[in-house]
Amino acid sequence: MNSLEANIRDNKTKGDLNAIRNNDQVPAIIYGGKEQNEKISISKKILKISIEKENFLSSIISLNVNGKNQNVLPREIVYDVLSDEPIHVDFLRIVPGVKIRIEIPVEFINHEGSPGLKRGGVLNIVRRKVELKCPSEKIPEKITIDLNGVDIGESFKISSVKLDPDVVPTIQGRDFVIATLAAPTVMKEPEKPAEAEGAEGEEGAEGAEASAADAEKPTAEDDKKEGDNKKTTDKKPAEEKK
Repeated sequence: MNSLEANIRDNKTKGDLNAIRNNDQVPAIIYGGKEQNEKISISKKILKISIEKENFLSSIISLNVNGKNQNVLPREIVYDVLSDEPIHVDFLRIVPGVKIRIEIPVEFINHEGSPGLKRGGVLNIVRRKVELKCPSEKIPEKITIDLNGVDIGESFKISSVKLDPDVVPTIQGRDFVIATLAAPTVMKEPEKPAEAEGAEGEEGAEGAEASAADAEKPTAEDDKKEGDNKKTTDKKPAEEKK
């Protein structure tokens, strides 16, 4: 369980709140249960390290507020629209017996033990998170799906996941799919039929022969030129007529 140090804050104006943020602290609030809401502040540097860790919003955290420890669940983080820095966090008290809705991440293990993946199968993940309704003290860290021995065509449904009896999915009435192991989809370009290639070759040869024949065949213009030349050659000189 992660732990964070926090301090009580007593700001009354917007200027006080900005002063807290300018001091590299992030304002936060703890709510839930019978106790009153608590206004606290947390070091921005330490908070950012915790946020960067996997599954921050679904992990129970131990908050040390002025020497008093209490378990909380991060519910919402507000970020600055320009700097993208965290500027406020809401924490929910963990109260035994109180049920909450929470999204739990799905983890897939033993990829190397799947014969389907070894044969080129593709793991299609339908849901990377599953929303559960559970007591705050029984929140699972993650949903684990074992791929060992799984072959192509098999699927993973919520019914195959072992959950505590008090932990139930919020989607009821159907056994929804979390992931499937599908066959590889490799598109191969169809080969050109040999007959078509031969026909193209013959047609090309015939076309070449026809072009050669057309080139050798005299045109009407050539005939006219040849006739004019012949007439000029056969014409007698004017002196001989005399």
